[in-house]
Amino acid sequence: MNYRDAGLSDGEYNKIKEMLGREPNDLETILTGVMWSEHCSYKSTRRLLAKFPQKGRYLVQGPGENAGVVDCHGGWGMAFKVESHNHPSAVAPYQGAATGVGGIIRDILAMGARPAASMDGLFFGMPGSGRSSALAEGIVEGIAGYGNAVGVPTIGGKTFYDPCFEGNPLVNAFSCGIVRLDRIVSSKTARVGDLAVLLGSKTGRDGIAGASFASRELDEGNRESRGHIQIGDPFEEKLLIECCLDLLESELIVSMQDMGAAGILSSSSEIAHKSGVGIEIVCERIPLREEMEPWEIFLSESQERMLLIVSPDKYEDVRATADHYALECAAAGSITDDGRYRVIRNGVTLADLPVGILGDAPAIDWPAAVPADMDERRAVPRDMKSSDPGGDLLKMIGSPHGSCRRDIWTQYDCQVQLRTAAEPGEPVSALRMPDSDSLVLFAMEAEPWKCRADPRIGAMETMAHSIRVLALAGADVLGMTNCLNFPSPEHPENYYELVQCVEGLAAVCRDMECPVVSGNVSLYNETPRGGIYPTPLVVTAGLVPHYTYFVSGGHAREGDEVYLAGPTSGSLGSSRWQVLCHSKDMRPKGASWMYDAAKEKDFVSKAVLVSRKADIKKSARVVAGGGLAVALAKEVIFSGVGMTIDIADKNPEEVLFSEGGPRALYVIPPASAEKFVSCWKGFPVTRLGTAGGNSLVVKGCFEVSRDDLAAEFFGGGK
Repeated sequence: MNYRDAGLSDGEYNKIKEMLGREPNDLETILTGVMWSEHCSYKSTRRLLAKFPQKGRYLVQGPGENAGVVDCHGGWGMAFKVESHNHPSAVAPYQGAATGVGGIIRDILAMGARPAASMDGLFFGMPGSGRSSALAEGIVEGIAGYGNAVGVPTIGGKTFYDPCFEGNPLVNAFSCGIVRLDRIVSSKTARVGDLAVLLGSKTGRDGIAGASFASRELDEGNRESRGHIQIGDPFEEKLLIECCLDLLESELIVSMQDMGAAGILSSSSEIAHKSGVGIEIVCERIPLREEMEPWEIFLSESQERMLLIVSPDKYEDVRATADHYALECAAAGSITDDGRYRVIRNGVTLADLPVGILGDAPAIDWPAAVPADMDERRAVPRDMKSSDPGGDLLKMIGSPHGSCRRDIWTQYDCQVQLRTAAEPGEPVSALRMPDSDSLVLFAMEAEPWKCRADPRIGAMETMAHSIRVLALAGADVLGMTNCLNFPSPEHPENYYELVQCVEGLAAVCRDMECPVVSGNVSLYNETPRGGIYPTPLVVTAGLVPHYTYFVSGGHAREGDEVYLAGPTSGSLGSSRWQVLCHSKDMRPKGASWMYDAAKEKDFVSKAVLVSRKADIKKSARVVAGGGLAVALAKEVIFSGVGMTIDIADKNPEEVLFSEGGPRALYVIPPASAEKFVSCWKGFPVTRLGTAGGNSLVVKGCFEVSRDDLAAEFFGGGK
């Protein structure tokens, strides 16, 4: 076959010939082409990702395994990771989203952890578009259909709408799992003589070459892409989870690996490469649904499969356990001592490659160029004024960007397993840890508008915001996982944005001592109409030592005092107000808040201090999308009590609608006010007013009733 059909460039093919000392045969070309695809090799970002800090006081396992693990005390750890399933979800929304959920759950399982919760970052075109609405409906149904049936709760997420995602939705699937720190499984422990055992569903033609499909832009029709879409079975996955955990508990397996992108090929070659051994796989020993060619077998991404590494003397016990769960189980290969990757069929060697070829695709540093319109993007529009601030507030909270997402999350089972401590709709998601009073919190954040206006500053604001949310809720930061969603890196301006976003995230993580424990990169997110905005999504984890420290919003009472901790204004650049109320084409304009490490650290330390003062009753929320006005509105809606606010002679648009920076709204009983203010010594705190009545009143600006706010918030977004 032509090597270009396998996705290899001239230079890459010549490199393969040089490494082999010969021409590869057709099967070897296909296998190498898939493993050197962007989706499998990270060749365009590998050097960039090295900029992320990978050390931290809670870090147990960082990048290089199926998921990261952090120490949650008491001998327990939390494994977590986020992955993309963007292209499959654009072509077949239900199955694309469903198998994204199933795949990330298996990554967590591969660490030896019991999958405990899922979250999803969803990015759609505008609801008014028929195609986007259909995609969104199918994707949400796919997440619900798989997650509810497999018995892993969906506890939160993020949903964002913008025309740039028309035809190219993003589905970023996150999962986490609880694991004993002395039972973590590694993919680096295969030993010579061990058996390579396939467990779970039979291998079929669904999902063939899905990794290559995810490494190029979407075509207009997408018809020929449907063969790349996997088909999920959550009930089979549930059996697979319980069987694998049973095998681990009985100490019957050495290692295991999810068969995700590139299926048997990637899982088997990765274990061999990481363990420093070789592996050979015999085609006729692989349970198949139908007759298949060797290349189809190895590239199939059929779901609900795991690769186990098993000592020969324990194989029969493994088979007996698999039989108990009615799962297919077959020893399809063995670990060798020669560092070779061999494919054998009917006694004939069809492929014989050094394992290192499959595991070490050459890295690419694409040329980068500052976008020609970057100065224009960064400039905050001048003289933005509001003739109707109350009307602007109602417009923002009633828009798809600000309204309640309950029509989405009520489709999800968020309470199965009974560990959920904060239901969807809260700024953070929370899980109870076993044998403990502690909570693990997760904050999922992304800021495509801000990253479009200035990728570095936007990424810094994304990361800093995720940490602020955790600190306000009472958590110490454990670590972060990310999904980097970008268009083609082959365009210099796109690659510039990618580099700037990574460097921005890395800088904040270093400053805030937040290690990056795992992650995923999704490139080529574009259609012939254009590419998506740069969309780095982060999920940051935090630990609340005792559930009584956990702080949330919606608890204001009549007579409470309202405070703003932090500067009275941030930036109007690329804010929700700017995009929705001052842009005819919804174009974000203007750089966001300029990150300041010293101020962020000060805010975080003081917010955590306030959360742990049992004698200070409080209701709180971080000032974010929509600015202080939206934070006030949400507090009024969820508390059921109005507020009267006085912003004195300050610029009302700046105070009410600006975003970014370390700022939080607190509502404190008068008896606790003095102690609260003393906790913020050296950090700006402003008393804004009092809680009471049935309306949100900003003196000299507007008065909006709670009923009108609630009607827009719960009834908008269509």
